[in-house]
Amino acid sequence: MKMLQVPKSVLAEHYHDLQKKPFYPALISYMSSGPVVAMVWEGPNVVCTSRAMIGHTDSAEAAPGTIRGDFSVHISRNVIHASDSVDGAQREIQLWFQSNELVDWADEGHRSSLYPA
Repeated sequence: MKMLQVPKSVLAEHYHDLQKKPFYPALISYMSSGPVVAMVWEGPNVVCTSRAMIGHTDSAEAAPGTIRGDFSVHISRNVIHASDSVDGAQREIQLWFQSNELVDWADEGHRSSLYPA
């Protein structure tokens, strides 16, 4: 986990698939307006589990008790992002973190599947 002021170049790469959307400039402006906390989570079924904890992208449809359901007020300010797949997570981890910032650990035979040791 780390807190950082995200360079626009990182945001542009992270959100490259949204570049042609009308809200893209506002998204980049908002995401670069203050610090961001980036994290790497790992564990069995971490993508599915994390997305369940986070809730629906549209906060109006996010269940109470989820992060977006409790803390987001609008889809354009949904307060949190989660990778949608292990492949997506691997790409995003390499974008947001240097390899020396990652800590690999073993717990009763569990090894990370998101990034190589």
